[in-house]
Amino acid sequence: MIGKAISLYKKAYGGLSPGTWWLSLVMVVNRSGTMVIPFMTMYLTQHYGVTIGKAGFVMSLFGLGAIVGSLSGGKLVDSVGYYYVQLFALILGGTMFIILGQMHSYIGICICTFILAILNESFRPANTVAIAHYSKDQNRTRSYSLNRLAINFGWAIGGAMGGIIASFNYNLLFWVDGITNLLAACLLYITLSPKRNPATEIKSREKEVIRASAYRDRTYLTFVFLVFLFALCFFQLFTTIPVFFKENFHLSVLFIGMIMAFNGLIIAVFEMITIFSLEGKRSSLHYISAGVLLISLAFLLLNLPGSNFGMIALLSMVILTFGEILAMPFMNAYWIGRSVQNNRGQYAALYSVAWACAQTVGPYAGALVAEHAGYKMLWYIIGFIGFLLAIFYRRLQPEVVLPV
Repeated sequence: MIGKAISLYKKAYGGLSPGTWWLSLVMVVNRSGTMVIPFMTMYLTQHYGVTIGKAGFVMSLFGLGAIVGSLSGGKLVDSVGYYYVQLFALILGGTMFIILGQMHSYIGICICTFILAILNESFRPANTVAIAHYSKDQNRTRSYSLNRLAINFGWAIGGAMGGIIASFNYNLLFWVDGITNLLAACLLYITLSPKRNPATEIKSREKEVIRASAYRDRTYLTFVFLVFLFALCFFQLFTTIPVFFKENFHLSVLFIGMIMAFNGLIIAVFEMITIFSLEGKRSSLHYISAGVLLISLAFLLLNLPGSNFGMIALLSMVILTFGEILAMPFMNAYWIGRSVQNNRGQYAALYSVAWACAQTVGPYAGALVAEHAGYKMLWYIIGFIGFLLAIFYRRLQPEVVLPV
């Protein structure tokens, strides 16, 4: 039994290209310094004494900059290539983190936060296109899952270190975040520079296949809108759910933290072997639909009557996490399947924009519904939206597109 499990894990992680592994290591280094944005609201309210409304405006500027950065990053990928966009996004973003830490006026913080978001978030579409380049059709979804694992691992490190550092000196957060970006840039240059790694092609050696612009792919635009709606619901995991657990379920902060950590633990243990077992057997839309349905069920479970709130919270988190494991990797597989090299940056940009928009709108929208209609209504609304999304995903056109 143990031997079979070990063999399954070896197969799940086997066959991935060195470039995929190097990209994941770059992501671990980069995300392990993610400290400024999670602690920005506390930094502004406690260190500078600004109101929560003004702090929220700064975060909205970051979201707006993320949208601009995703669009511009995707366009640059199609013109100069994924490698250079990643490299300069890490260098300029890291430098901007350090500069932001030196700002002492509210206006200066607003301007630098917006610029930082543009530079920092231009990395996302370039990174997703790079994963597609280094992976093969038969292991592309697993390659994205490995990248997700790297992001979660880096976030865990950054969150833990950030809390410790913030308790001593908030300004150190900016230095650490900036330096880890620069270190990630150095690692990217050493391992995946075109001059050092022949697998990094700036121009494809294959005959170029021309496809229409992503902005004229109506099916894909529908998909992006569905991703936006899905992300609006999903981001409640990091905003309204923890507050709900505290205020309505009366769970301790320690227990809430353990439940949230359980999400990352399940992903680390089960995602790669799950994707390995499913990849290529059915269409991506089938798994996306099933995952979204599980997530909607997880939110509805929060309305269950009873007194064992801890068990309800834990069960909801487990179901939500397995829904996440099914839906998110195959969302990446879907947009990759509709693109080719000459327009892949556009597709990646639109996908990133959907998440950036939801990250900007979702927390506020969820809080507004919870405040005026109650958490129970919020979970019913999310459950209903999730059910509709599951139906719409199943009715979308499959990944493969016809040449123009």
